[in-house]
Amino acid sequence: MNHVMNLSSTQTSGLRSRRTRAAAVGVTLCLGATLAACGSSDSSSSSSGSGKVGVSLILKTLSNPYFVSMEKDAKTQATKDKVSLTVAAGTSDGDTQTQITAIDNAVSRGDKGILITTNGDAVNTALKRAKQAGLFVIALDTAPNPANVADITYATDNEQAGKLDGQYAAAALDGKPAVIAMLDLFNNQVVSVDIDRDHGFLEGMGIDPGSKTENGKEAKSGKYTGGKGGTYKIACHQPTQGAIDGGRTAMENCLSANPDINVVYAINEPAGEGAYNALKAAGKEKSVAIYAIDGSCSGLKNVTSGKFAADAVQYPGKMAALGVSSIAKLARGGSKPSVTNGKSFYDTGTALVAAKALGGLTVQSPEQAASACWGS
Repeated sequence: MNHVMNLSSTQTSGLRSRRTRAAAVGVTLCLGATLAACGSSDSSSSSSGSGKVGVSLILKTLSNPYFVSMEKDAKTQATKDKVSLTVAAGTSDGDTQTQITAIDNAVSRGDKGILITTNGDAVNTALKRAKQAGLFVIALDTAPNPANVADITYATDNEQAGKLDGQYAAAALDGKPAVIAMLDLFNNQVVSVDIDRDHGFLEGMGIDPGSKTENGKEAKSGKYTGGKGGTYKIACHQPTQGAIDGGRTAMENCLSANPDINVVYAINEPAGEGAYNALKAAGKEKSVAIYAIDGSCSGLKNVTSGKFAADAVQYPGKMAALGVSSIAKLARGGSKPSVTNGKSFYDTGTALVAAKALGGLTVQSPEQAASACWGS
């Protein structure tokens, strides 16, 4: 996720930039000024006699490349599966009212299912109405709060993504002391992606997070056991809101607290980019390793250039394409999709991208990962 995070305990908001978009195709009308985006691969629903299955894709916004990737791959899959796909999105991150309108329209249209990246818990009642009306609801990227508001969630294992970064960081240190900056999402809210990625990074380094539900509860100094092992200090936990400006401010604050930082965990690529800008301004960019999570095409370029030591990637387009296909199959008499064994969601995968392999870890080169990256 350049993505990140809703304001609930289990959700994330995309932390995406904003863009207004509207389209009308065939007989499905856009929702006018209430929608940031509306489109369809075929605007007739499954009840119109066309033989197509109606599916609604409801996104946080349609300005961020992460969600644009979802739209693109969902439309491609809809064509393959003869699905009538309607796309809608919030006018901004956190815009739940537009999403509620889109959910209600999906019910009125007779769609068979909804794919949604929710902007907040306020959409829950509308999603429950949709389920009661017989629509199958798939959450993309992040489970709603509570998770059973959706029938299933297709998402990245964020803890595993953080763990891959942490394992690589420990291997790269080669036993040297670690002075670590933790650039989180928030410091005044508890959201699942923030906890999962932060804790995963620490676990990958071999540091006990000290809590299952909060960040910043690990011992502030001690020994990490990943790689060859060594001593560590936690220099800071700073919020970034998952943004470039937030990442820069957070990194500046961390350097003020401890100028000897040599490892930076970043909640996502924008936060990592901001951290790099602060480090470069301080003349420290060559002596500090930044570990990010996202997998955008621009993020992979940062691995190639050396701005990022590694990037744990995710596949938003895959989430959406699988969702379209699952609802199409279910509507035509197939079985309901099931969660990945041992997990509460369907894991759409993650991988570590780095310039070279270390410590026996499996990595992809930026060139290998580019075939599945998103954005430009």
